[in-house]
Amino acid sequence: MKSGVKDEGLMFLFTEGQITNEKFLVSINDLLSSGEIADLFAAEDEDGIINSVRGACKGEGLGDANDVCMKFFMDRVRRNLHMSLCFSPVGDAFRNRAKKFPAIVNSTVIDWFYAWPEDALLSVAAKFLADVDMDTPEIREGIEQFMPYSYKIVNDMSDVILEKERRYVYTTPKSFLELIALFKKMFGKVYDEVAGNKDKYEVGVVKLTETGEVVSKLEEELKIFSVEVEEKKKKADATAEIVGVEKAKVEIENAKAEEEAAKCSLIKTTVEAKMKSVQADLDQALPLVEKAKKALEGLNVSHFRDLKALKSPPKDIEKTFTAALHLLCKYHTAIPIDKNGKLKTDNPWKTALSLMGNPQ
Repeated sequence: MKSGVKDEGLMFLFTEGQITNEKFLVSINDLLSSGEIADLFAAEDEDGIINSVRGACKGEGLGDANDVCMKFFMDRVRRNLHMSLCFSPVGDAFRNRAKKFPAIVNSTVIDWFYAWPEDALLSVAAKFLADVDMDTPEIREGIEQFMPYSYKIVNDMSDVILEKERRYVYTTPKSFLELIALFKKMFGKVYDEVAGNKDKYEVGVVKLTETGEVVSKLEEELKIFSVEVEEKKKKADATAEIVGVEKAKVEIENAKAEEEAAKCSLIKTTVEAKMKSVQADLDQALPLVEKAKKALEGLNVSHFRDLKALKSPPKDIEKTFTAALHLLCKYHTAIPIDKNGKLKTDNPWKTALSLMGNPQ
């Protein structure tokens, strides 16, 4: 449409790497042989093309018939559209395609690319390796000269294989460029790896140096600490001996304390038992005491006079007074008692009668 309707000069560049389907070459073969592709445009598309070029066709004095306008369009396409096909001679693909689609050879002008001269190879190698950092100019020069040398060796061996095996081995300029690209890729990878290892080694050396200095300081500090530790150890040993002696004493005292605790526990148990027994006796005696208090409330002087008049009282009265003397002997100075707090009289009744007149 650009070349036929707009009358623009165009080149259609097509490489064999773009041939994903061999059917592409059918349309290319038709275009090269006749200048048109069958059934490329639908009817409505052709009408649009005819209407687009009708004015130009009339301007050329050719008329405005549909056939004339369509032929005018195709002539423009043949004049403006050029095809450039880039095929490699390596292998059988090019030969087979030339047999199936003869227009590829018959309707084209073939430009054969021959091997580059050594000077050109050297110039290309120098240009493409210019951005690669190398340590010395000598190394750069050696690598640049190796590139055309290796390319020449391959070509020489290709001639030997052709002579002996009757088989072509092609080397193209693209192969040379791929060689340089491969070298740059491998060189960059190895250079980065070496640079990385170098950085690691340098960092490692710095760390080792710093570690050595730190270790030296630690050794000096360790010597000082060793002396201090030895002194503290001696003090600790002396303290341990003292602690051992004191511990033995404590163990002895602890054993005594455990014995005393056992005794106290036994005493506590006995006391608790006695307290329970006394409490029980007390609980039983309290009603009697209350009863005795009530009985005392009824006593008067005449009762004591009657008791004094008795020469031989009943046994119960004698026991009562004897008990009263035993209870009061520690607090009444007139009651004769021995050192154990017991009565020293054989007739408690007489002693009690002698005390009845005493106000105390």
